Amino acid sequence: MKIQPLGDRVLVEPIKEKEVSKGGIIIPDSAKEKPMEGKVIAIGTGKKDDKGNDTVFHVKAGDKILMPKYGGTEVKIDDKEYQILRQDDILAKIG
Repeated sequence: MKIQPLGDRVLVEPIKEKEVSKGGIIIPDSAKEKPMEGKVIAIGTGKKDDKGNDTVFHVKAGDKILMPKYGGTEVKIDDKEYQILRQDDILAKIG
């Protein structure tokens, strides 16, 4: 199934954190850092600002980003989990 985000939304595939550290210690979910990494799968169709100008996307498909752990909307497509969030919710671009 193909999905195309609308407006200024971005479809992101979360990159799962490792649950075991290098020393073999298992890290519980409550101790993990809140922001998480993800890979941009698709960007939206764009939207207009207050003056009627098109907004510019600062990310593209394939970019690695840092996003808030509890931001956006979780969706499941073909048994894979994704998040749809607004471009403004993206914290940083990695790399």
